Amino acid sequence: MSSLDSPNPSFAIRETTPTGTAPSTFLRSISTKEPSFSTFPYSPPRFSSPISLHTSPLSSPRHPFNPTAAAGSSSPETSSSYRCISSVLKKDGQILCIAVGNGFIYTGSDSNVIRIWKQPEFTECGRLKAKTSMVVAMEVSHDRVYAAYGDGKIRVWRSTWDSGVKHVKLATIPKTGGAVRNLIVGKDKMMKHMGPITSIAINVSDDTLYSASLDKTIKVWRIRDSKCIETIQAHSEPINALVVADDGVLYSASDDATVRVWRRYFYSENQLHTLILTLTAKYSPVKTLTLTLDDGLLYGGCTDGYIHYWHKGWFSSQLQYGGALQGHTHAVMCLASVANYVISGSADSTSRVWAREQDGRHTMLAVLVGHRGPIRCAIAFLGRFGEETEDEYCTICTGSLDGVLKMWRVTRPKSSCGHLNKTNGHEYFELQEG
Repeated sequence: MSSLDSPNPSFAIRETTPTGTAPSTFLRSISTKEPSFSTFPYSPPRFSSPISLHTSPLSSPRHPFNPTAAAGSSSPETSSSYRCISSVLKKDGQILCIAVGNGFIYTGSDSNVIRIWKQPEFTECGRLKAKTSMVVAMEVSHDRVYAAYGDGKIRVWRSTWDSGVKHVKLATIPKTGGAVRNLIVGKDKMMKHMGPITSIAINVSDDTLYSASLDKTIKVWRIRDSKCIETIQAHSEPINALVVADDGVLYSASDDATVRVWRRYFYSENQLHTLILTLTAKYSPVKTLTLTLDDGLLYGGCTDGYIHYWHKGWFSSQLQYGGALQGHTHAVMCLASVANYVISGSADSTSRVWAREQDGRHTMLAVLVGHRGPIRCAIAFLGRFGEETEDEYCTICTGSLDGVLKMWRVTRPKSSCGHLNKTNGHEYFELQEG
């Protein structure tokens, strides 16, 4: 979650060569301030219904998309198609985060309500409420739902299926009164962040919850007792995103235009996490991160509209810069990945769908247009709700600061779908800590 009250950064709009390749020089924003969208040129929708406005274009035509080759991409032999299959407007204000798990989609906004949507019908089936507003980040892990709020605290719910689906609140992190007690005894490990939380990540195997903040720190929480066991002075500027790999390696993205890589060492009592690598993002603040399912590629979206990516080697300290995906004209605010697809959402009010081909290059399959405000969050999953078809479907859910939640379906013939080779023939080299 980005602060929405600070000045606008300058957003770079790029040009491509006639062949569609990238220019030799990136035009980048070097602003390290959070973007403000209070003056963003879009007209917010009017709430004409007391409950919700459904404009689901179930009968809308499919839009064929014949992309041209972007930087580092190849032109596909067959085209893809896409369409918006559902569009919902609630009186919750800006949609700030989306999470998926246990057959449900969870959406958080700047109200105090988390809405629960059942798949595949995409119908609302429940709500989670707190005494404070603004749900800034969410994660779902097994039967637990973790939600970070504007008050700097994280609420935890557990899903149960007794007599229907229910969610029982388990904990609030940090515990009420914990900060006061530790202030009295001169300790600050239990104190909440000194600034708004921007992102959370979970490592279930280590019983660990991570939270990042605009206060430039990462806090490490032990899930079983909700205690803070470490505070990492992670970056020189506010932290915008966290993602943790299956091997426990933690990645953090910041306004200081870097992605930092952290590893946990259990033999150290005072400093559990150590910085092992610093990746630079070409002088532009990094707003969002995503990892591929096999942890083979790391993507970072920046305020200049570029999506940089790195190939991972056998070891966590082996990362090779792969290139940049270009197409957005404003800040990339969210990223999601599933199988060979990468989905990006931007302040330019569009989402773009990219496919990784067998040769490791990226093809832009679709530009999803329909939101009337910056796209803040996105999730994606494969298939037409589990159906076996002749084509491959990628279902995407996007949430925007216009308050609208949209679901899209991108179709691509299976004959054109490649599978990513984890190494792609790259020669990995070990980068030095920056």
